[in-house]
Amino acid sequence: MTPPTSLCIPVAMPEDLCAIDDELKAIYHGPDSVCVWVFETREDRNRFVEETAGMKKAEREAVFEARFRGQP
Repeated sequence: MTPPTSLCIPVAMPEDLCAIDDELKAIYHGPDSVCVWVFETREDRNRFVEETAGMKKAEREAVFEARFRGQP
């Protein structure tokens, strides 16, 4: 595909995920999965995206668990 391009994949998305502001979600896709991380603030989401740019799924999951899960 050559940008700009749009690709839509029909899925039954959980309603509670749809209700969350898009600016609080970071989305990753790989050959076998799509991951959605949800953050408390837009700043946290942006920091996560910046810090994990170029990382593989497992590395991103580790950053999320270490820095964002269980924040006060």
